[in-house]
Amino acid sequence: MAASLLLLFLLTCKTTALEVVPYTPRVSDMNMAGKITVSTFSLEWPKCVFDSFVSASDNIWLVITFANATTNFKNPTSIEKIPPYEDLYTTFAFMTMNSTLSQYPCTKGKETNVLRVGNEASCKNDDSRTYCNGPLPSAGPYRVKFLAMNSSGSKAETRWSSPIWLTKAKIWSTIDTWPGRRSGDMIVITVILSVLCGVVTIGFLSTVCYECFKRWRPGPPENQEEQAPEPFQGSRYDTHHIPPAPPGPPPPPPAADIPGPHHAL
Repeated sequence: MAASLLLLFLLTCKTTALEVVPYTPRVSDMNMAGKITVSTFSLEWPKCVFDSFVSASDNIWLVITFANATTNFKNPTSIEKIPPYEDLYTTFAFMTMNSTLSQYPCTKGKETNVLRVGNEASCKNDDSRTYCNGPLPSAGPYRVKFLAMNSSGSKAETRWSSPIWLTKAKIWSTIDTWPGRRSGDMIVITVILSVLCGVVTIGFLSTVCYECFKRWRPGPPENQEEQAPEPFQGSRYDTHHIPPAPPGPPPPPPAADIPGPHHAL
């Protein structure tokens, strides 16, 4: 009887135990801007990791917790018990980035994609977005893992990542604004931009003042008649090197005064 109970207990533990995927999430080693900010961090793309443990119909979630809260996190037994983004402030953990096996294909070549945690600021206060990938509230540290689930509950999981620290925002009073701490190139660029802004401002003000002066300058009195301009008088020019033309011959007498042949007889 005792042997039967022990066998039943072992079978139950075997069926309820999760498969451990031999993979540890980590921050991407790609050289990229904004890899870690004050509220986000970028994880390595887990390609060719879940193929042997997850089927096409399973869901793959990302679990985010504070580093000191991993031991208190319990894998959900159903979709309804998945902790949402709002639980990060109460239970110090939440799940997001619901995906499937097709989104992590086992492809060849260098992978250029990353998983950016905390990148959805738009759904931070949206109650309809239960599984929001909202911004992280502090510098951490945080730890993450991937958890695969099916209709029966949790199925497989990866190992927890190492603690991940975010960038801490500087207090404004601690920022050194002394010009001597700046590089020579920055000082030169600042001086040039300041001079250009001053020149443009002076030119603009001069143009405005000139237009205002033209508009408000007083004109001639209304009762004063405008004097008509004097006509142009040019001096006469005589050419002395050319003699005057001689007078023409007198015109011929009229035809009635000329005697005809019968008058001679």
